[in-house]
Amino acid sequence: MSRYNIYPECHESGIAWLNKLPTHWELDRFKNIFKIQKRIAGTLGHDVLSITQKGVKIKDTESGDGQLSMDYSKYQIVKKDDFAMNHMDLLTGYVDISKFDGVTSPDYRVFTINEQKHHPRYFLYLLQLCYIAKIFYPLGQGAAQIGRWRLPTEAFNEFVTPVPTYREQQLITTFLDHETAKIDALIEKQQRLIELLKEKRQAVISHAVTKGLNPNAPMKDSGVEWLGEVPAHWGMTKFHYEIDLLEGPGILANDFHDEGVPLLRIQNVKDEFVSRDYKTYLSPSKVRAKWDHFRVAQGDLIISCSATTGLVSEVGEDTVGAVPYTGLIRLRPQVKASITKEFIRCLVQSDLFFEQIKLLQSGSTIQHFGPYHLQQMHITLPALTEQNKIAKAVKEKTARLDKLISIADQQIELMQERRTALISAAVTGKIDVRDWPAAA
Repeated sequence: MSRYNIYPECHESGIAWLNKLPTHWELDRFKNIFKIQKRIAGTLGHDVLSITQKGVKIKDTESGDGQLSMDYSKYQIVKKDDFAMNHMDLLTGYVDISKFDGVTSPDYRVFTINEQKHHPRYFLYLLQLCYIAKIFYPLGQGAAQIGRWRLPTEAFNEFVTPVPTYREQQLITTFLDHETAKIDALIEKQQRLIELLKEKRQAVISHAVTKGLNPNAPMKDSGVEWLGEVPAHWGMTKFHYEIDLLEGPGILANDFHDEGVPLLRIQNVKDEFVSRDYKTYLSPSKVRAKWDHFRVAQGDLIISCSATTGLVSEVGEDTVGAVPYTGLIRLRPQVKASITKEFIRCLVQSDLFFEQIKLLQSGSTIQHFGPYHLQQMHITLPALTEQNKIAKAVKEKTARLDKLISIADQQIELMQERRTALISAAVTGKIDVRDWPAAA
């Protein structure tokens, strides 16, 4: 932040998260700045609004996706330019100024600026900072472990905030709009780069498991219209003929404990190896009685039942014996199978896998798949020696792409940190933007 000016005179604010403030800035409470609205719709026919971390969006109530209400007449009115805040979840909730008229959940908080001397977008930057930097979090109540850590009305009303002059609020908003737009554009470029790298990664894997490594190999018709030709010496077989598969059991919440046998969930299946980031455990005696055959062994592969994730993780020695939850499928070569674990990993990340999932789900509104779909799936089957060569080549090529993806992810993280730091510095008076020229 050294490139920006600082205020010549500051004093201690007495507020821990603010520290020093410019001497001419005031402090005030939200109850003197905002007016909470509670206007129940009473009728149907309104757009239903959802408060997301990307802003207030109009919800698609026709598709059936997500949690839907049967009676939107009991929802509260949101007018264009109102603040709408998901104060029920300080972990994943957010706040934004609505660009739409509509209705939203009566559990959310809708409010307006109550005086002309306050600039809405200055306070929007400040409110969003309170979510991102978890400034509201110590004031929350509820059960954070199940995503219900809310900000009570009294805590919201009594929250103490810095209040620059209206002119400074305007200047800070203009400065942040300009500077964050530049950062957001750079983040978008990195996100697009990641998409392209992931597409390239997918293409590398898909080509290897359907065409092989030898571009001059004789080819034959696979018999599958969308797949086309495969190497003439390869076989084609059913997925479950070569791969043993088992989806994890459905387990009720009253069987969850704070210690015991680890339960694998989707957050454990994000890297090359299954992570030990356990949140839930099962009773050892209950596992022995009901779920012992679901326990994973070293070398097992775990995939998610969501066709969009493409996640596959291997069980290492430190996660042996855990039980996968429903929605995760354990894969391992069948006894006396003609397939390797490494080739299975390639197959379940390829278009050969995902295209069949799409075809098998045709006409269904359910986006997940399960053992029923996998049992109908066909796979390519080179000789074991060729499988090993393919898996090795894929690992080398994807490792390079994964490194580039990781670097891009790190760049995004650094830019997001800079964005947050810039907003924090501007709205709390750590930098003086009164003489800031946009051209600089």
